[in-house]
Parts: sequence; structure tokens; C-alpha cells
Amino acid sequence: MSERDGFQPGVPCWVDTWQPDADAAVSFYTQIFGWEAEDTMPEGVDGRHYMCRLRDRDVAAIASRPGGAPEVTAWTTYVWADDADATVARALDAGGSVLHEPFDALDGGRIAIIADPAGAAIGIWQPGTHKGAQLVNEPGAYSMSGLATPDPDGAKRFYPKVFGWEIKTFEMGDDELVMWTVPDYVGGEPQQPVPRDVAAVMLPSAAVGDAPPHWGVDFWIADVDRAAAQVAELGGQVLADPQDVPGTGLRQGAFADPEGATFTLTQPPGY
Repeated sequence: MSERDGFQPGVPCWVDTWQPDADAAVSFYTQIFGWEAEDTMPEGVDGRHYMCRLRDRDVAAIASRPGGAPEVTAWTTYVWADDADATVARALDAGGSVLHEPFDALDGGRIAIIADPAGAAIGIWQPGTHKGAQLVNEPGAYSMSGLATPDPDGAKRFYPKVFGWEIKTFEMGDDELVMWTVPDYVGGEPQQPVPRDVAAVMLPSAAVGDAPPHWGVDFWIADVDRAAAQVAELGGQVLADPQDVPGTGLRQGAFADPEGATFTLTQPPGY
């Protein structure tokens, strides 16, 4: 399932980061992931839009921050939608807000950025010619997005109304991991530790701590310890040293790029 040609509504399908210096960000991430990057911004348009590829397949984008975008450097998750404007309307009805009104984005279709009632930002992607990530769930590619929020009950009300997500929970003592599922969706890989209809997760409250509300992005990596050393050498930050995730065969660390955009890297079983 690592090669994809489109997604179904409600499934996260793309990630990108808007950066104050897209060229510097490309230098950082291509060294971490081994990506190839091509500036696809049309001639005569200000800024950069780098399409990042692995095995000649699109995996993510790094772009100059567009005018009117939130002045926060972060990775953004985009959820596939049949109608971006209608999805924005549902978000507003459910108590969310609009950070970037729907706009036509090159060959990417129609895009908007919303925030849930607690303030966590997430993108909406109505596909055009470009149909999102062509590789997922392999080293160097996007794997999963996780919500960190101080209001899990509010999130449970908001996201099903906006994206049609259903909820499965995994009890963890006095806490729980919430898994957002999409009916009839089969994603991920057979060896993953969560069901394959899981499109995203909400982190346990104990794991959120004092972090502001946000959607985190996880990439798979072949050697997370080596990547941690590279992040530090390239001017990024190691926020949490790599450690084994009990009972899963996964090894994961948390990081920030030189501009502060956070992400996690997970080494899957067998690497």
C-alpha cells in the first residue's frame, strides 16, 4: 500500500511546510530523507514551491510562506475532500475557524486551512491534477498525523462533523489513545500496530503535556538514531531522543527543523 494514486474523502493525503526560507528547508530535509526536490513554482510567481520526491514519486512539499498564511512554521496535514468550500462550512458550523480561505493552488486543486475549536490547524484538499502523496508508509515518506489537544472531548465532537471520521479508542490505564477511522478505508501496511482503517490519531492527554494544540506529522525512517544525529548536525533540534515504543516494534523520536517546525520520525519493524 505504499504507492498511491489518490485517496478517499476523509483520509489525510498530503503534507507540506510553508517556510520563511524554502531553500534552506529543502537543504535540511533532503539530507534527512534523501529526497529529490524540484521547484515547480510557475515562472514569474514570487517564492518557491518545491515538490519533494522519493523514487520519482511525490511525497511532500516545501514552499515559501504565501501572503495571508499564519506566521507559524509547521508541517500541515491535508485531508482529502470532495468539496473544500463545503468542508469549510461544516468546520464553521462545528465551532472551528478559518485560517486560510479556500484558494486554487497550482495543479493541487482547491485548498483551505482551518482550525478546530482548540486552535489546532489542519488543511483541506480538494484534489486537482495532483492527487496527493504517491508514496506513504515507507522510509522517507509520510506515515501518520496525530492531534495534540487540551480538549479531547471537543475534538471528538468536531472532527466527525467535519470529515465524517468515526472513533475507536485504545485504553491506556486512566488515559486513552483515540483512533480516527474512515469507513471502508484500507491504508497503512499489514505490519502496523493499529487497524488499517485508521486515518489519524489523537494522542493521550499524558503525552500532550503543555504543548499547544496542533496536528503533528510522522515520517518513517530507516535508522532513527542516525537521523537524530543528522538533525542536530544540520541545525535542528532533538526534542525527544529515539526510544522503543513498547509492544509495537517501532522506534520513534521527536524533532524540530531549524525554523521550529516539529515532526516525528519512526523506524518501523524490520529496519
